[in-house]
Amino acid sequence: MEKLIINGGAKLHGEVEISGAKNAAVAILPAAIMVGEGTSIIENIPDIDDVHCLERIIEAIGGKIEKNGTTYSLDCTGELKVIADTEDVRKMRASYYLVGALLGRYKSAKVELPGGCAIGVRPMDQHIKGFEALGAKVTMDHGSISAKAEKLIGANIFFDVVSVGATINVMLAATLAEGQTVLENVAREPHVVDVANFLNTMGADIKGAGTDVIRINGVEKLHGCTYSVIPDQIEAGTYMIATAACGGRVTIKNIIPKHMESISAKLEEMGVLVEELDDSLIITSDPEKLIACNIKTSPYPGFPTDVQQPMSVLMSIAKGRSIINESIWESRFKHMDELKKMGASVLVEGRTAIIEGVSKLSGANVRATDLRAGAAMVIAGLIADGKTEISDIEHIYRGYPDIEKKFKALGADIHVENN
Repeated sequence: MEKLIINGGAKLHGEVEISGAKNAAVAILPAAIMVGEGTSIIENIPDIDDVHCLERIIEAIGGKIEKNGTTYSLDCTGELKVIADTEDVRKMRASYYLVGALLGRYKSAKVELPGGCAIGVRPMDQHIKGFEALGAKVTMDHGSISAKAEKLIGANIFFDVVSVGATINVMLAATLAEGQTVLENVAREPHVVDVANFLNTMGADIKGAGTDVIRINGVEKLHGCTYSVIPDQIEAGTYMIATAACGGRVTIKNIIPKHMESISAKLEEMGVLVEELDDSLIITSDPEKLIACNIKTSPYPGFPTDVQQPMSVLMSIAKGRSIINESIWESRFKHMDELKKMGASVLVEGRTAIIEGVSKLSGANVRATDLRAGAAMVIAGLIADGKTEISDIEHIYRGYPDIEKKFKALGADIHVENN
């Protein structure tokens, strides 16, 4: 079993290049199976386990993929299977995008219900509401979701809650529906906009992505295109927070600074210097001068829930009391027990965590309870006195390409060890 071994205490210096966005890539790849003619060339795909899992799923239903580094060429013009039921499908949450993509193209889909990180209930009710409004009959049976329609007809759909997954999934299906679909109370995250831009590049007619209302005029077919995935907002935020916690000066390259504004604002509030350039940020920090702050996670452009766990580590060494209100997921504080092993002072009450800053953390044997918790444990190990061993690191590789290499290049003492 692999473990990450970290000897903490080193300041971070240098440059780190951010990879393509995980949450965009795992939706754009399923969107590519909707192409009726031509090949889709997708650049800046991150080298992570979730993407590799999705590759195998697409190939299992009949798609063809060629890779050249971070550039993927997808040929899905042949007849694809509308049933996705492999073990890979059950392993990853983003496989539910196959429902919207296959339903849009073939008016039929059956997909095993997915897994992913155990951070709370991820209901499909808003996805189903959208598919049914478009004219599909949807059933849930024996751990799978099936959707069928004679044809899909555009509709006005108001989501009861803001959901990234439902927004993207229904947008996929509506792209090839007849007439206009209006989606209201939609997610505004950068990766929602990226998927819409990808679909438009393939010939879709989608307007309003990034606002509360998306309007989709259905088209008869989509064609191949060349497209580059946006940089990963969450990976960038993780390296920003790591630099703030460790101290030093790091340039975060290949990002869209506007996407980072909620994180930058909180770091500045805590005493971190954030300098904005065209496509990069420079983070300069002295951990001795960190002060507490409060955050409440919320949909974009609010503070992202995926950055809450790494942020909690920074708060654990800031002077004063910090409070986190987690408004998105009900089980996103599992990492706090691991953080306590390292000396953090944390009280969790429901969806609220109260953190009293301590002068230092100490190395310990901890585990990555989920993807973003794993990133938090890496940051904790980087700032702790002594050695930290992190187990269950397969979670980390679902979303962070070459994490140990990137931190090593910044001066961290980190390596993978096989037991």
